[in-house]
Amino acid sequence: MISIFGEKHRPFCDGLSRRSFLSIGALGLGGAALPDLLRAEAASQPGRKAGDKAIIMIFLPGGPPHQDMWDLKTDAPSEYRGEFSPIRTNVPGIQICEEFPRLARITDKLAFVRSVVGAEGPHDAYQCLTGKKRRGAPQGGWPSIGAVLSKVKGAANANCPPFVGLQPKVGHEEWAEPGKSGYLGPAHSPFTPFKGGGSQDMVLKGVTLDRLRDRRTLLGSFDQMRREVDNSGMMEGLDTFNQQAFGVLTSSRLAEALDITKEAPATIDRYGKGRDRLKDDGCWSRLDQFLMARRLVEAGCRCVTIGFSRWDWHSANFKQGREEFPLLDQGVSALVEDLHARGLDQDVSVVVWGEFGRTPLVNKDAGRDHWPRVSSAVLACGGMKTGQVIGSTDRLGGEAVDRPVDFQEIFATLYHNMGIDTRRTTLTDLTGRPQYIVDPSFAPMQELIA
Repeated sequence: MISIFGEKHRPFCDGLSRRSFLSIGALGLGGAALPDLLRAEAASQPGRKAGDKAIIMIFLPGGPPHQDMWDLKTDAPSEYRGEFSPIRTNVPGIQICEEFPRLARITDKLAFVRSVVGAEGPHDAYQCLTGKKRRGAPQGGWPSIGAVLSKVKGAANANCPPFVGLQPKVGHEEWAEPGKSGYLGPAHSPFTPFKGGGSQDMVLKGVTLDRLRDRRTLLGSFDQMRREVDNSGMMEGLDTFNQQAFGVLTSSRLAEALDITKEAPATIDRYGKGRDRLKDDGCWSRLDQFLMARRLVEAGCRCVTIGFSRWDWHSANFKQGREEFPLLDQGVSALVEDLHARGLDQDVSVVVWGEFGRTPLVNKDAGRDHWPRVSSAVLACGGMKTGQVIGSTDRLGGEAVDRPVDFQEIFATLYHNMGIDTRRTTLTDLTGRPQYIVDPSFAPMQELIA
């Protein structure tokens, strides 16, 4: 554990009475300190080369209602079709929910997969993060896509973690899981700046999220830490990995990536604010995390995961949709347009999805219940062929009838976009056995490969 001491402050509510501090501690897996993780990572990846490909994964925890978003069933009986109406998009023949007008204007930059199948059914992000089912997992568990990219690709910049999760700490923690490292070990676990809790990645005691977003406070704190460390001579006594640990957490590159105030006001307004508060036991609906994600991949991150809102709508499905759909519409459209405007649309892949779909039949509480049989996903950028719909469901939206798409097919496509051949790439598990990152029976989706 490394503690970097700062200025004296009045007592905080957590009992700290003399100084605020930033602790560089365990990353939550195995209790390894950050310098140890960096040392292990370097040992496992000798001579790795930097690159510029990345993935932003937006997880909608709880299971979003596919038939109220991207796959409306206007010909179904009223007890199935719900309250929303479809609108035209800028691609002839494609219609989506009226609550997504911004996405409708950029549908040529999106691909809607209406026939995702193979969901196991648990209320968590596991399949969206790994692509795989738990059954048959090796010792240590399957690594998430962020951990795989950390291992195979590393970061594009040494001062920026390759894998970052922007999820907060929530009541149902499985919904805010950024992705585990599995059998790859803690060296490839995610950096989670908003989790907090002492044993987590980075804890800025006394610095609220509002202050974290204040550029002057954030960079001023880092500058003060650098001065105090240098004056004490501590840096001279640290080995290379300790110095790298300091570099990761105090580098201007990482600090600035998390500091959206460096953006033009018009860009910040385009993304919007959303809501800081958690939605029940789910995630917050913050829109600035989409902007942070773009900034992080520009800074060198390979994978950024986001948990957005709470979508387990067993009651008041349409009321909640009118509250959450416009926020998702604004955040995703701003991100996709921004990636195109900045020339990142060939290099950064975006995927938006949840763990399963919702029942075709609206229940007595005006909600929809769990439905693992079929769900949907939206993909963008990454050099993919967009402006299309892939797959279809039946008249009620309950079964895939055309081009069923497995989770692993989407993962094979995302890895393909990163330049990784899933038919050949294996990683060694804890027993020394090679494991394919995607079952070789699944190939990238030819409909999306440019």
